[in-house]
Amino acid sequence: MTAPYDFDRVVDRSGGDSMKWNKYAGRDVLPMWVADMDFPAAPEILAAITRRVARGDLGYADPPASLVEAVRSHLDREYAWPIEADWLVWLPGLVTGINVACRAVGGGVFTATPVYPPFLTAPGFSGLPLASAPLCVSGDRWTWDIDAVEAAITPDTRLFLLCHPHNPVGRAWNADELLEVAALCEREKLFVCSDEIHCGLVLDADKRHVPFAVLAPGVSDRCITLMAPSKTWNIPGMACAFAVIPDASLRRRFLHAMQGIVPHVNALGFAAAEAAYREGGAWRAALLNALRVNRDRVEDAVKTIDGVAMTHIEASFLAWIDARGLGIDDPAAFFESHGLGLSCGRAFGAPGWVRLNFGCPMQTLETALSRIRRAVESLW
Repeated sequence: MTAPYDFDRVVDRSGGDSMKWNKYAGRDVLPMWVADMDFPAAPEILAAITRRVARGDLGYADPPASLVEAVRSHLDREYAWPIEADWLVWLPGLVTGINVACRAVGGGVFTATPVYPPFLTAPGFSGLPLASAPLCVSGDRWTWDIDAVEAAITPDTRLFLLCHPHNPVGRAWNADELLEVAALCEREKLFVCSDEIHCGLVLDADKRHVPFAVLAPGVSDRCITLMAPSKTWNIPGMACAFAVIPDASLRRRFLHAMQGIVPHVNALGFAAAEAAYREGGAWRAALLNALRVNRDRVEDAVKTIDGVAMTHIEASFLAWIDARGLGIDDPAAFFESHGLGLSCGRAFGAPGWVRLNFGCPMQTLETALSRIRRAVESLW
């Protein structure tokens, strides 16, 4: 029996409380910026939320033991990563985890650019210095320049912020690449905070997500892994994430850094997360098929448009597009003036680039691609 999942249906999100769509309220601008897909959530998750609301109890909630076991089973099944229940620290969002990690470890922070903007802002919020080095493009994919990374790290650097899979460049880092990063962190005695929120969205059939913490013996002792069901199952508004911290001392420091500033996860977030990990497998498989089709459509279209380019997207629903060939100062503002709202590369540490969210029905995506084409053609 075919599961009743429809990724072609256009859902009207305008006029409501959608941050994504309200950004351009009253304007003919198609929002393709924030990482929030335009697909309805899985019916299994909606049913779980409905059941939880029907209980009538919406007080402060602890993570249910059944949720903890669902997460443990998921990580073991998907990534051969058997974790202990007490390694889990629940958070109201992954960005919270990035900021807490900076405070927990202290000292200087390193990350490679381009990268998800909170990586660049979190250290400063804690009064910590940030060092960075650029990723580089080799052929049709982004790679690490380990020599540049090592040169950027200072004696004060204590924390390596890793984006894995990578937002925005779409790499699903392989084990050899990660082992090279792990070896560098071992040499420099760095802790690692690994943002793995897109781990369930690996699109290439020949690739598999490998949690940084399981790479080799000893790696997990210096690692904070951040995960959430929010991107994979399109439930970011439910505000439920978690850190996996095997080392007891590091976990205590993380929990101490949370005190007084991190709120409880809400009861509905817990219910949604458990349904995602227990019952969301079929929906996720159908989503991945839809995203592969969309990814291929974006890549094919960009190849035919002069002045823009992109590398292959291995994971996520985000296309990282090089618009420097257009010869304009602010590509995001340019495309917005032509009816398409994209994320500006400057916030990722890469002026001249834009990020497009292709997590939407094909009809919406075709509209976006046609607006890119018309905008570029207006220049020539």
